[in-house]
Amino acid sequence: GVHRFLRKFWRLFYSPTPALPEGEGVGAPSLSEEEPTRKELKVLHGTIKKVREDIERMSFNTAVSAFMICANDLSDLKCNKRSILEPLVILISPLAPHIAEELWSKLGHEGSVSQAEFPEFNEEYLVEDSFSYPISFNGKTRFNLELPLGIDKAEVEKLVLEADRVKEYLDGNNPKRIIVVPNRIVNIVV
Repeated sequence: GVHRFLRKFWRLFYSPTPALPEGEGVGAPSLSEEEPTRKELKVLHGTIKKVREDIERMSFNTAVSAFMICANDLSDLKCNKRSILEPLVILISPLAPHIAEELWSKLGHEGSVSQAEFPEFNEEYLVEDSFSYPISFNGKTRFNLELPLGIDKAEVEKLVLEADRVKEYLDGNNPKRIIVVPNRIVNIVV
């Protein structure tokens, strides 16, 4: 299991090529210099926080588990951004020093990854700023609608009624009742 995880972690740095279809690249990693998305930053900073806490408690198994979740999430997001992956190399170095040293040198750094400053997490990226409301019609969930957190019931109702998918389900009819449970669900009775 750990071997598969380390291969997946390695593949984050290399894109697949016809000669090496699983991204088992050699040479320089193919990383992007683009700005990371909010989701990618959330994955990174959540992992930094969890791993730091686990290492301080000497809970190494849960730290490795956090890395596995992180690698899966970043693979799903198809993240190859240097600003996300480079701190992960530093973060994994106490747990997998050989692969961390190899990746660190391939990223173009001189010296050892153990000399690099351990990354700090930023709480700002872990705060949720929206909620995915399940939208139900007559008690049956049809889809989810992403809405900002902190808005009142009337605003949620207004935004839901303005959504195109809701208009499709209503088909020109007016709803009899709209039940809004903040940060939980919206049920439209037709």
